[in-house]
This record gives sequence, C-alpha cells and structure tokens, in this order.
Amino acid sequence: MRSPSSALVLFSGGQDSTACLAWALARYARVETLGFDYGQRHVVELQCRQQVLAELRAQFPAWGERLGEDHLLDLRLLGQISDTALTDGRAIEMAASGLPNTFVPGRNLLFLTFAAALAYRRGASVLVGGMCETDYSGYPDCRDNTLKALQVALSLGMDAPMTVETPLMFLTKAQTWAMTQALGGEALNALIVEHTHTCYLGDRTQRHAWGYGCGHCPACELRARGHAEHLAEAAA
Repeated sequence: MRSPSSALVLFSGGQDSTACLAWALARYARVETLGFDYGQRHVVELQCRQQVLAELRAQFPAWGERLGEDHLLDLRLLGQISDTALTDGRAIEMAASGLPNTFVPGRNLLFLTFAAALAYRRGASVLVGGMCETDYSGYPDCRDNTLKALQVALSLGMDAPMTVETPLMFLTKAQTWAMTQALGGEALNALIVEHTHTCYLGDRTQRHAWGYGCGHCPACELRARGHAEHLAEAAA
C-alpha cells in the first residue's frame, strides 16, 4: 500500500530544495531524499547536500526522527546529451530560444519520472520538488501546468496515485526565506546560509550574507535579492 504519510523530496543541497525538505519534514511521518548526479557544473552541491542532511538531523531532532534514507542516482547521460551552461564551462547568457542557456531540456521531467519509480518501490506516494514560476529563470519545466500534467501522467503510468507537491511554486525568494524562518526559525535560515549551495558556477570561495556563491550568476542574484527583501520586510 502507498502511504500518503511518506514523501520523497528531490533534494539537490540548494536553498530551495532545503526549504522543501523542511516543509515536508513538518508534514509527513517519513521523508526520504533523492539527489541526481547529471554532470552539473556545480557538482559541489552533491557534497553540500550530505552536510545539510547531517545538520538537519543534529539541529532538529524531531525532524531527524522522520528523515529516512537518502538516495543518489547517476544521470550523467543527461549531461552528455545536453548543451548548456549548467553542464559545460561556458558563459551564462540568453539563448536564441529566449531562455537562458542554463536551461537543461527535460531535466525536471526526468528527475520526477525517476523519483516516481523510486517512490513506488519505497512505498511513497508524494513527490516534493522546489520548482517555482514566481522568481525563476523562465524554465518551462518549472511551471505549474507542466507539473500538474506530469502528476497525471505519473499516476496513470504507475497505476498508483502520485502527488507532486511544489510548495515554492508561487513564492518569491523573499517569501521562501520567510517560509523557512517560520518552519525552523533563525537556526534553519543560518543553516541554509552556511551549508546549502545554489550558485550555478559552483563557487564556494566567497561567503555573502545570503550564503556562498560567485555573486553574479542568475542563481546568486535571485538569492541575494530575495534575502535582502526578506530582511527589509522583517524589519518593517
């Protein structure tokens, strides 16, 4: 039997997926995590995700009791067939398609399909992802309609209900900081600043008020702006 109390979180080790993991831990009796090695330029996130999991267990014992097995899948084939700035050392810029060249075609579709297959085996019926169409780079596989359609396809294809939860879908980055503040207080936001990784270039040599990163790639700019807005709103 699939248990609606068991969730599988797509967990990269970044700010958004950590926020989603905290959200899931506050709601489900058992939560497992899933990461992907797809030849990403910022592969350092795979190291960070283990530190984030360890810190969550240590700092939030009640969550630690519900935090189950972590899984990592090798999807480097995706990097081999992609021609993007996330899987190759090239400058980040807008492509002729109108999308940034950080867009990896099919990435989230594949991630969720593999996640559903794993969830089926693990007895989970809820998939949680950090996709967002409010503060984002325009990726079509992050849009709400895409995820709703995929939820229907996965449920039909597995012949078992699969719910795709996207708690950040309509939140700004400032609201994401506010959400983690509400879930775990200053301790959780401090953990996110110190241990998560979101920078597209994989730069962990520079520490900012909002975390580590190059400070100028689209991911860093979004994170920095959201953090500043969150602090301003909190002070108002």
